[in-house]
Amino acid sequence: MDCTDSTSSEHVSKKKSKTKKLKRTMKAVEAPVEEMDQAEGEVKEEKSASETCFPPTFSVSEIKNKQRRHTMFLKLKEEKRKKRMELKKKKKKERKALGDKAPPKEVPKTIENQRIYDETTVNPEDEEVAFDEGTDEFSAYFNRLTNPKVLITTSDRPRGRTVRFCDQLATVIPHAYVYYRRGLALKKVIPQCISRGFTYLMVINEDRKVPNGMVLCHLPDGPTAHFKVSSVRLRKEMKRRGKNPTEHSPEVILNNFTTRLGHSIGRLFAALFPHDPQFVGRQVATFHNQRDFIFFRFHRYIFKNEKKWAYKN
Repeated sequence: MDCTDSTSSEHVSKKKSKTKKLKRTMKAVEAPVEEMDQAEGEVKEEKSASETCFPPTFSVSEIKNKQRRHTMFLKLKEEKRKKRMELKKKKKKERKALGDKAPPKEVPKTIENQRIYDETTVNPEDEEVAFDEGTDEFSAYFNRLTNPKVLITTSDRPRGRTVRFCDQLATVIPHAYVYYRRGLALKKVIPQCISRGFTYLMVINEDRKVPNGMVLCHLPDGPTAHFKVSSVRLRKEMKRRGKNPTEHSPEVILNNFTTRLGHSIGRLFAALFPHDPQFVGRQVATFHNQRDFIFFRFHRYIFKNEKKWAYKN
């Protein structure tokens, strides 16, 4: 019995000594790890304070939470903006240090200077173009045989914004009248327009209570054009707007309608307005063609003195 007790006690004491040694070694190993963790935490905090770092394969769309996705998108956008500003300042300092030896500034790439030359661009004095213009559907208007008269209508059940847009178009285009469809088909509307002497039918379409399309039909023989309408700003939404337009016939400005199709579209818009503008009203209707968009603006100009003049919405 004594022998067995002594061996068991020795065995237990050996186990205890081993566990004590293991604990000591674990403490010795854990100490530098904790110090390393603290150092890494400090570095991470410094980096997050200076700028937010994202992994190279990071995609904001992978975040499912909407609020977090929005905040991360704003952070990413702000980081890109800061990098862009730093690069800009760096280039500015380099140019300032080089002085006259600085290389010429790079021309920014835009849609306009990267556009491929359109082969259909023609000279307005070309004989073929002059012949086409003399025999097309608008020749009667440009020969002063007809006067423009426009009927403006809408899709069925127009909403408030579309109704206001049509009313303001009627004040911009002289001899324009607004009539609502009331369920009538265009096949029935067009013969009535021709019989009453209208030269244009303009249909304003809408989607979700916002004007989004326009059909412009020249009567009686066409052509008909469909345009998408976007970024409509009504008169009350314009800053520094002047008084409401008067009944004077406005001046018409057509910019960049230089192709064969552009000539036809320009003549389509020009035939909406009377021939002789009344310069007393100082009103201008501008159609500007750029990047396959046609920007329309109706404004009034004022003369400050004999040399200077300014636009007024």
